[in-house]
Amino acid sequence: MTRADAVARARQYLHSGAFLAELDRRVAFQTESQNPERGEVLRAYLEQDLQPAFSELGFTTKLIESPSGKGPYLLAEYRESSSAPTILMYGHGDVVDGMVGEWRDNLDPWRTTTVGNRVYGRGTADNKGQHSINMSALRAVREARGGRLGFNAKFIIETGEEIGSPDLRQVCESLRDELAADLFLASDGPRLSADRPTLFLGCRGGIRIHLDVNLRDGSHHSGNWGGVLANPATILASAIATLVDGNGRLLVEQLKPPRLSNQIRAALADVKIEPMPDEPALADNWGEEGLSAAERLYAWNTLEVLAMSSGNIDKPANAIPGRAQAVLQLRFVVGTKVDNIADVIRSHLSANGFPMIEVQATQRFAASRTDFESPWVNWTAESIRQTTGKAPAVLPNFGGSLPNDVFSDSLGLPTMWVPHSYPGCSQHAPDEHILLSVTEEALGIMAGLFWDLGEMPRAL
Repeated sequence: MTRADAVARARQYLHSGAFLAELDRRVAFQTESQNPERGEVLRAYLEQDLQPAFSELGFTTKLIESPSGKGPYLLAEYRESSSAPTILMYGHGDVVDGMVGEWRDNLDPWRTTTVGNRVYGRGTADNKGQHSINMSALRAVREARGGRLGFNAKFIIETGEEIGSPDLRQVCESLRDELAADLFLASDGPRLSADRPTLFLGCRGGIRIHLDVNLRDGSHHSGNWGGVLANPATILASAIATLVDGNGRLLVEQLKPPRLSNQIRAALADVKIEPMPDEPALADNWGEEGLSAAERLYAWNTLEVLAMSSGNIDKPANAIPGRAQAVLQLRFVVGTKVDNIADVIRSHLSANGFPMIEVQATQRFAASRTDFESPWVNWTAESIRQTTGKAPAVLPNFGGSLPNDVFSDSLGLPTMWVPHSYPGCSQHAPDEHILLSVTEEALGIMAGLFWDLGEMPRAL
């Protein structure tokens, strides 16, 4: 059989209904890692579904326990030849809260429901659908080659990504020899748009910044005390305005990334951010001046206010509150100095007249990416182009956060992410879904990539 046969076979899994039946079975596992009562379900997903599925593909598997007692990990390995290339793949079996009762038409989040081009269900986009696509593509190539892949493959599946992958680095470093590979190839996050295949090389980092103004206990009558008591909400709003302005532009130099390189500008030159009709429209005059929308999203830092609180917004009293608090998030690219970010913000606020604000940095995700000069970048992009007839968007990094640094920095692997969802997939919200059109294309893309790996006499 040929490459075209393998690609067609992968796409046929969708048309036959086999892929959706498999995905429905996986979505039915209520693997909410943020729910402490789901520990046994997380384990069952690996033991009852993925282990048998990998065994059918010729993989050997074993469960790895979490060092901190969180959800377990699954390590699967297929070994064919010591001289053939070896790839490491990744996925996560956990999902966010199902949000039962909040979905359109009262859809059950724990079953897949197809409506037109959409397949609804918790985990369809993040990440059960995506690692299921990759496993189906492996099966198609193995069948097309008469029971062989032509390369060696390893898969690690975690069950704690939605709680920050708390043990992933420790587990991977303890399995360094077992996870040795020539290439890391995985799928998570959305592609640039539904109609454009995408390859991204890493991810932006993220840090939550907690700001707390605690002036006094309780609230005090605004008529009796207005004008003589400091208002923590006013102080907090004014302080935030010294960090980021009313157009989302960073005002503190230490929060900005290094200057954009010509290489990154060139890579993003043909990347257009064009929301679909059911996605939010881009804001006019928002974000760093002099940058394109793609450069702001994929190559720059942003400081977002995630939440603010003072008083009771539902039942406001005629009183000056005693406390105000906010949670901000800095999304940052590689090269940004963030080790002492809380000190930087604290010093800035104090110098601008806000020494009373307490600053704390939490929930850190590292920024990381593979260098554009890696030969795997052009190889992966060309394989995708050959399968789809489209030039994929090649992004320096995903706009959000993923544990890419575990694989790029800790394990030292070139990292290629080929996502199979799209920006409007309602990930982490009610109505999460994948698109049948994207899924069919993704099955073909991955089958083409796996076929091409099997054609390599040795790794790049």
